[in-house]
Amino acid sequence: MSVRVSLPRTSPLVLALLASTACQTSENGAPSPPPLPASPPAPAAAAEASKGAEEPNPRAAFIRARYTKYEYRIPMRDGARLFTAVYVPNDASPSRRYPFLMMRTPYTVWPYGVDRYPRRFASEALEKEGFIFVLQDVRGRYMSEGEYVNMRPHIDKKGPNDIDESSDTYDTIEWLTKNVADNNGRVGLLGTSYPGFYAAAGAIDSHPALEAVSPQAPIADWFRGDDMHRHGAFNLQLAFHFFASFDKPRAKPYEPGEDDWEDFDYGTPDAYRFFLGAGPLAEAEARHFKGDRPFFRDIVAHPNYDEFWKARNILPHLRNIEAAVLVVGGFFDTEDLYGPLAMYQAIEAQNPKAKNSIVMGPWSHGGWHHGRGDSLGDAEFGFATNDAFKELELAFFKHHLKDGPDPELAEALVFETGANRFRRFSAWPPRAAKKGRLYLHESGALSFEPPQNTEAASDEYLSDPDKPVPYTQDIGNDWSSSYMAEDQRFASRRPDVLEYRSEPLERDVTLAGPLEAELWVSTTGTDADWVVKLIDENPGKMPDFSKSDLRAGKRDRGGQQILVRGEPFRGRFRESYEAPKPFVPGEPTKVKFAVNDVFHTWKRGHRIVIQVQSSWFPFIDRNPQKFVPSIFAAKPSDYTKATHRVYRSQAMPSALEVTILPGLDE
Repeated sequence: MSVRVSLPRTSPLVLALLASTACQTSENGAPSPPPLPASPPAPAAAAEASKGAEEPNPRAAFIRARYTKYEYRIPMRDGARLFTAVYVPNDASPSRRYPFLMMRTPYTVWPYGVDRYPRRFASEALEKEGFIFVLQDVRGRYMSEGEYVNMRPHIDKKGPNDIDESSDTYDTIEWLTKNVADNNGRVGLLGTSYPGFYAAAGAIDSHPALEAVSPQAPIADWFRGDDMHRHGAFNLQLAFHFFASFDKPRAKPYEPGEDDWEDFDYGTPDAYRFFLGAGPLAEAEARHFKGDRPFFRDIVAHPNYDEFWKARNILPHLRNIEAAVLVVGGFFDTEDLYGPLAMYQAIEAQNPKAKNSIVMGPWSHGGWHHGRGDSLGDAEFGFATNDAFKELELAFFKHHLKDGPDPELAEALVFETGANRFRRFSAWPPRAAKKGRLYLHESGALSFEPPQNTEAASDEYLSDPDKPVPYTQDIGNDWSSSYMAEDQRFASRRPDVLEYRSEPLERDVTLAGPLEAELWVSTTGTDADWVVKLIDENPGKMPDFSKSDLRAGKRDRGGQQILVRGEPFRGRFRESYEAPKPFVPGEPTKVKFAVNDVFHTWKRGHRIVIQVQSSWFPFIDRNPQKFVPSIFAAKPSDYTKATHRVYRSQAMPSALEVTILPGLDE
């Protein structure tokens, strides 16, 4: 989910390239419905245009010269009309027909008016290749009619007016293929983040013309692992910051103004300090949003995995998909890492005949669309990984929509961090991978061998909700996009973080696939969160590192602890997301939870490190550590210090289950 929406600038060069918008004719020779009349530029757009006078944007100028824009209000089966901007290549004709490439978004298809063009609408490679680009405001957003529903549930259609995102996509495709001239009858769907959810929803019960779909960083389940929660633990910073702008009620339909995505005024640049003093979550919406953020109120009203959240889980509904699917995600995506991994598996299991592939790279949220993709945070990846993806994405759509060469996609194209290379697999996880367990031992040791001690040995720490462990060293109000590849030594130095380190590895170790934490724990309180982090620690001194390397800008990474994967779990949900349960003080209890997949190689001489803690603030809200029916309703007096124990014995072995990919020589 991307919270920032930049309204594109319209430069004088773009305005000078205005072309006539002649009436199109449909495939059967009848005139297409006329485009909507041009609307005058919004004041914000006019101001932006004047700012860009000195530096015309070549990409925007290319789009303006290459494409003719039309605007339509496309009728849905229940009568609602969805605002749709259609960009047709100027050389489209009965002898040169183009496929559609459609993106549906809740973030506006601005700018509005047939004489106003965006700076971009897809990758530059796709724009230059040429498609009939279709951008649509989803139902109830901006210029589209109807009621907007966040993560609108998929429904079984029982009547002619039953609608969801699948039916809206179907109806749009039906209208486009019949009414827009010079199309070849094929459609592709594309979207990243929230638009990735709409791309996936549009693939359900696929329209016959839908040939290719690419959900990228898609939202799948807002309670289990995407955006708003992690295993039921509330993603406070992200949800607060996002819904501060996105959730504001607005007149419908309406054209966005310059204050549409105005950032919330925190009064401080330090989110950690702000959220410590923000007051109880039950009062946050009224106190900070003045009772004007309805979905934030919904979050507070539904602390458990009830029907409200279950209905918004798209995974069980990913069926009857006839189009080829290319799922894309980033291993360092702080918002939607769960989504692409879970969506690929769900499509694979529920559509056995579908062409379904996944690409996972070393990227942050949507990071394959911008920059080089050669580094993130404290991690470096060796080369421009984005270039490889852009070529693949173009080849995917060219093949399925234009009869281009078969790109012979791997079932899984996955980037191996640590070794810094893409690898192709016929399945994900790789079939050759084997299960193993990394066990916690005394004196902070970590080993693939189980503990041998028979006594109930444990390690303990005091968890204080007034001094929670920060999830990042970054200072800022927007959530960190690079913490997932951040050096964790700042956390290892805290007394409320347990750390377990392997011996220096004698050979490379590669983990490829899902992880599962299994901890035996107890607490002096009645509730607790548990955060497990998997880390790659470099040797204490980097070999062959000279002063000339430093002068060349290289960094000595000796002792650095790069986060490979981290996952929080709200302990009250250890038996059920639907029915939370308190801990019995002092009673050893097993807590088991899934951790998102990894593909990482620890090199010879490195150490594998696991850290365990009970707060990750303000990425995750504070657990009061006193069980209350809803943490959203917890009072300040409910937040109490508690001593937590992690056990490590034969009878209660705490471990991280991993998936090991053996080397060819093993």
